[in-house]
Order: sequence, then C-alpha cells, then structure tokens
Amino acid sequence: MDDVPLFEAVKVLADRSRAQGLRVAVAESCTGGWLAKCCTDLPGSSDWFECGWATYSNAAKSRLLGVDPELIRCEGAVSGAVVEAMAAGVLERTQCDLVCAISGVAGPSGGTEHAPVGCVWFAFLRSGGEACSERRDFPGDRDAVRRESVLYALRRLAEEISP
Repeated sequence: MDDVPLFEAVKVLADRSRAQGLRVAVAESCTGGWLAKCCTDLPGSSDWFECGWATYSNAAKSRLLGVDPELIRCEGAVSGAVVEAMAAGVLERTQCDLVCAISGVAGPSGGTEHAPVGCVWFAFLRSGGEACSERRDFPGDRDAVRRESVLYALRRLAEEISP
C-alpha cells in the first residue's frame, strides 16, 4: 500500500485484532469497498478480517444487509439510523466481533440540505453491544472524502479495541 497513513492505521487495527483474537467485518456505501481493500492489502489479514459488503444502492442495503426500505425512505440512506441498521445486518450475518458501516455523500453531486457533499455517517458495533453512530464532514473532492472516510473508519475501529 502506497498510502502510509492508511497502511499504518490498518497495521494498528490488525495488531489489536490479532492480540485479542477478534474478527472484523465491514459494510460500505460511499467508499465502495475501499475499507475492505485496505484491510486485505495487509498480508495475513485473513487472521482477523472476515468480510465486507459494498452496498452502494439502497436496494442492496435492504437485500443484502436487511435494512428496512422504510427506514431508508424516512431517514435517508446517509443517516445514523441507516448505518446502525447496516452494522446490525453485518453482525447478524457473520460471526464477527467488531463491525463498521459507512454511508455518505462523496460528491461531486448528490448532496442535500440533510446530507451535503462530504457528509459521512459511520456506525461501530461490537458483538453483544449497541451500535454507536457518528457523523463526520470531510472537505475536498470525491477521492479526498472517500480516503478520509476510510482512514477515519480504520482509526476508529482500532480505538474500539483496547491496546
């Protein structure tokens, strides 16, 4: 991996996951699989990384992760409620210990008053726990928003695991 901050963040996540015997899975929308790619760029990632879904469309969020279409309609795909439902769907479908879900507006278009370009929602969920959702707003073009989203997710996943 050429992107040193992303590589370093994956390494910390991998070391902490391995040390505690934890398995990680992800569900992504605006990042389109970039988070899973970064995790699997590290040799030996099968020791701790289980799987990922790139559920870009609303239909995929519903069909593959069990997100209620009515929730998407009422709250919007880019919302705390939807990423929490995505994370719960991943946890239900895997034997993982820690899950991250991401949905956002990377741009350059598609933003709304509720979810402007650069708005990204994250949910983090531990097995047996409750989902915690967070909104971040990233500046820059599409690539910058997506990259910063992946970096944020990697760092937050590692924070969820005690060193």
